[in-house]
Amino acid sequence: MHSADAKSTSGSSFGDADFQQSLLVQLWSRLSPRRKWQFSIVLLLMISSAFSEIVTLGAVLPFLGVLTAPEKLSRYPFVGSALHGLGLESPSQVILGLACAFSVAAIVSGALRLLQLWATTRLAFVVGADFSIDVYRRTLYQPYTSHLSRNSSEVISGITHKVNDVVEVLYQSLTMISAVILLVAITTTLVFIDPVVALSASVSFGAAYALIAWFSRRRLHVNSQRVASERTQLIKALQEGLGGIRDVLLDGTQPLYCSIYRKADAPLRLAQGNNLFIAASPRFAMEALGMILIAALAYGMNRRAHGMTDALPVLGALALGAQRLLPVLQQCFTSWAAIAGRRASVIDTLVLLNQEMPEISPKSDGAMVPFRSTITFDAVHFRYGPLSPWVLSGVDLTIGKGMRVGFVGQTGSGKSTAMDLLMGLLIPSMGNILVDGNRIDSTRVRAWQRQIAHVPQNIFLTDASVAENIAFGVPPDQIDMTRVRKAAAQAQIADFIESGADGYLALVGERGVRISGGQKQRIGIARALYKEATILVFDEATSALDTATEQSVMDAIECLDANLTILIIAHRLSTVRRCDLIVELGMGRVIAQGTYAEMVENSASFRQSASST
Repeated sequence: MHSADAKSTSGSSFGDADFQQSLLVQLWSRLSPRRKWQFSIVLLLMISSAFSEIVTLGAVLPFLGVLTAPEKLSRYPFVGSALHGLGLESPSQVILGLACAFSVAAIVSGALRLLQLWATTRLAFVVGADFSIDVYRRTLYQPYTSHLSRNSSEVISGITHKVNDVVEVLYQSLTMISAVILLVAITTTLVFIDPVVALSASVSFGAAYALIAWFSRRRLHVNSQRVASERTQLIKALQEGLGGIRDVLLDGTQPLYCSIYRKADAPLRLAQGNNLFIAASPRFAMEALGMILIAALAYGMNRRAHGMTDALPVLGALALGAQRLLPVLQQCFTSWAAIAGRRASVIDTLVLLNQEMPEISPKSDGAMVPFRSTITFDAVHFRYGPLSPWVLSGVDLTIGKGMRVGFVGQTGSGKSTAMDLLMGLLIPSMGNILVDGNRIDSTRVRAWQRQIAHVPQNIFLTDASVAENIAFGVPPDQIDMTRVRKAAAQAQIADFIESGADGYLALVGERGVRISGGQKQRIGIARALYKEATILVFDEATSALDTATEQSVMDAIECLDANLTILIIAHRLSTVRRCDLIVELGMGRVIAQGTYAEMVENSASFRQSASST
């Protein structure tokens, strides 16, 4: 199912009447064969546990009957034969034997229930782990355009909080299945004891819970939508406030961000609290109703011909059955309410789980796509959607191996988009990207990307060591320190790193707060060089630096291997002055190209920009 399709089902297949079944069927389809087999084992445990309840309840009647009138043991031929076979003849021996049997049955029943609880809980949470990594994996593999069109807060909320809601739904679903099986078993046993009373009690309690569920469903649905939406807003508020903490502290805008957080957090917690109240509240009314029913039953049975002597065993069995029946009914309702209260979160998670995985050609795991001569833009057009304006319109361009190429132009001219196309992050709407005359299509894009390293304006640094940030994405125990030192030396940051007490093990802090802007950019360059790529793309990598720092970083770039092809998107024209070729883009087209001197001489717009700087 496409994500759009999943969203469209929220108003139909997820209707009020059958949304639980529809959600559970879709979740079931996402399970691996191994998990489905484990669910079958848990179901067998549920049936065994229900059977043990039948045995326990069935043992109550003869046990209480013998306690009140031992001579009436003959009413239970099977029990009498079993006791006789065990050599239990006297009343005290019979009572002891029945007490031991009843105790064993209770212990076995409790042990099975405990085992079932352990298996149910463990299975729900391991399935949650499966779903969480599947959502994360599918999200990471989505095309670049997909990441551009969505808010990261939505994805983070889905992977964390909303997947946790799915875990709770799975757990409550298993609990409900167990409760239904147990409910059938208990009701069946009580029917054999006294069908009229058992069916009357079951229908009365069931109808009461059904009526409460009918009145509660709308509120649970509204609360589920509020919980899902406010969780996303909560993460968004946290990201924005903490992500811009420098400006928040400088501008004193803490009250604003606290207010944004409060507006998301308060409705979220209120909705969660309302759901908990709805799930738990029927219990107290049903317990009162149960006490009234037992009292009425005791009064009625006492008025029979044989009075309490005959009534006590039946009454005790029914009371014990009711004591088990009420919690099971409450458990069914609580589980239903928990599932209903998480409806929207489960739908959002299913949308993420149903993201299509792009086809990855086996060839992409092999060697890099050879690059020996040229990269060619052949009449490349691009736009982000069928109704979106064209970002690039017929770009024709040839880049030779080993060239230093600068890309300039006004904001929105298509510079970054052209580089995203060259790097295979975007696919041309029309036209082709050719490498040595060969088209880069979906089957070759991953192998082509192995040739490319990207240095953005804002280098992402993890709160880890310098070595881990240079060898970004490589497990710490697999980092090649020789390559790290070589890359650092080429990026002209080795002296700075090695002068510190911890050297390459020094921590850079979250987002590199412990180092300067120029050092961040050099680490970004070293990261690109560690990859041993043959094409380096600098996307305004020095635009945020002061002139002196930018010059030193550009000197480092200038000293790189002459066989490297370097593509530079420039904010300042001085950055591309020493490039072999400068390409000026405007309105999605190449409007001029040449050396710096040729551009100054032949391009009026370039000449005007150069003179203004």
